[in-house]
Amino acid sequence: MTDLTSSLRPDTNAWIAGSDAPEKHVVNLGFMALTDAASLIVAATQGFAQPYGLTLNLRRQSSWSNLRDKLVDGELDAAHGLYGLIYAVHLGIGGSAPKDMAVLMGLAQNGQSISLSRELKAVGVTDPDTLSRCVRQSGAKLTFAQTFPTGTHALWLYYWLAAYGIHPLADVRTVVVPPSQMVANLRARRIDGFCAGEPWGAHAIAEDMGFTIATSQSIWADHPEKVLGCTREFVDQYPNTARALIMAILEASRFIDENQENRRSTAQLIAGSDYVDAPVATIEPRFLGQYEDGLGHAWLDKHPLRFFGDGEVNMPYHSDGLWFMTQLRRWGLLREDPDYLAVAQSVQQTSLYRDAASALNIPVPDSPTRSATLMDGSRWDGSDPTGYARRFKLHSLADTAPHPKP
Repeated sequence: MTDLTSSLRPDTNAWIAGSDAPEKHVVNLGFMALTDAASLIVAATQGFAQPYGLTLNLRRQSSWSNLRDKLVDGELDAAHGLYGLIYAVHLGIGGSAPKDMAVLMGLAQNGQSISLSRELKAVGVTDPDTLSRCVRQSGAKLTFAQTFPTGTHALWLYYWLAAYGIHPLADVRTVVVPPSQMVANLRARRIDGFCAGEPWGAHAIAEDMGFTIATSQSIWADHPEKVLGCTREFVDQYPNTARALIMAILEASRFIDENQENRRSTAQLIAGSDYVDAPVATIEPRFLGQYEDGLGHAWLDKHPLRFFGDGEVNMPYHSDGLWFMTQLRRWGLLREDPDYLAVAQSVQQTSLYRDAASALNIPVPDSPTRSATLMDGSRWDGSDPTGYARRFKLHSLADTAPHPKP
């Protein structure tokens, strides 16, 4: 990949010397083998970190639970993380003791998918209506995989199923599978479908193991996805390092989204065996927004995976954190309502992000909240998280609600 970053970098001398110098110069960054880890990979390998006095050591992880444990233990300084994973650790749910956590910035929007098996396709289950009938009529429950009990993929899967009248914790069985193992589990017929990040939905089609029935952006256009997460202890101990890290990854994000040629070169880079370890032919089309669903339909997605969007992707909105907490509450993973706003204000490092983005002349929204209308018509603006969590017909708010274990 050609280093085209020199024209994008501002004068960073002020950020690597004096009182603004990073306290910690070598940062261990965790990531999973997913295309939406691209900005970390680009920042670490293409010269975006050095001007800020940082060396970024990439550490690929085999599962989200491993990434979580190493982040909490300090083996990783920061990581490509699931929104719900960061909040679950902060709140002490999902298999870990509570620990104060921080979201430094958003890394990506959109770009996840729900896939069904070729066996379901063979019997005509190719849309939500036929899936719903299959669930009602099947003698045995269908099994769907997601990547982490409190993660985004679990919540996209649950939201989508519930929108079509399928209770995700009662009408079907859900299990946890690392993203890179999804297609192997389809092949072995251990699961009937899954929700995961790319390239694994595209890989299921390429291997003739499944098809895409929905994208996450069809659930919520320009939804928050992965974040740059760390412990609050890291931010408190190394604030200059955290700010420099945000700046380096912001610049890498801007580079990726600048044009299609940068996206193509990034797809080639991340396909390598040290990173996503998947064929470029599987990664590149959806990385460029070019979708095929394995059912004969093709389209250029209006809301593809994106990393920058003039800074819209990267702002750690309070309302994004609030939404994930409402869904953790909706499905019984949170047994009672937290002080939603106080938690979001603590976790979302909005002030630190503003400092970093402003130094790069990246627009920062005036408000830490944003609004959206989701696929079922529900309007989200962050104003009443307690009421929002209770508004859904399908839920598991009872204390005895079942949920998958990590």
